Amino acid sequence: MLRTYDIPVVDADEIAKEVVKPGSAGLKSVIQEFGPEFLTAEGALDRRKLGQKVFGHPELLHRLEAITHPLIREETRRRRRLHEDMGHKLAIYDIPLLFETRAKDQFDGVIVVACTKEQQKERLRRQNWSEDEIEMRIASQIPIQFKEQQADFVLHNNRDEQHLLREVDRLLKWLEELKNQN
Repeated sequence: MLRTYDIPVVDADEIAKEVVKPGSAGLKSVIQEFGPEFLTAEGALDRRKLGQKVFGHPELLHRLEAITHPLIREETRRRRRLHEDMGHKLAIYDIPLLFETRAKDQFDGVIVVACTKEQQKERLRRQNWSEDEIEMRIASQIPIQFKEQQADFVLHNNRDEQHLLREVDRLLKWLEELKNQN
């Protein structure tokens, strides 16, 4: 949504997919660690199958993150330098695991997009996730209440699109103030 306001957005989930795309060193490392049964017939990572294996098993999740997180951080830093070189004073880094990866201090400000747990579950159900997958994924995350306490700005995504647009407007005003301070 913020891309429509000409604010560069770096999406960690997008990067996470890129670092394990077919032919990448990241995919090769994941398959060496977990086995070829996590490849699709087309040679791509079966993210859902791997997620079912690692979520709910902290030691397996840690092994996966030890492979992917350094690659994601490296690409995020590269994109940050790119935006700085292009003269952008402001960019948004969409990092769902910002607190889990202890990366909060790398940024000038932290925005948390919050919704209720039930809304989170409903959104995951719409992506055809099973109840077990949903529970394991949520259990692996730091509680939203902690994230809200640590944030510089909380955007509430609990209601309809009009409410979300008002929240985005409030966010843009805050970002403008932040940009003017730097």
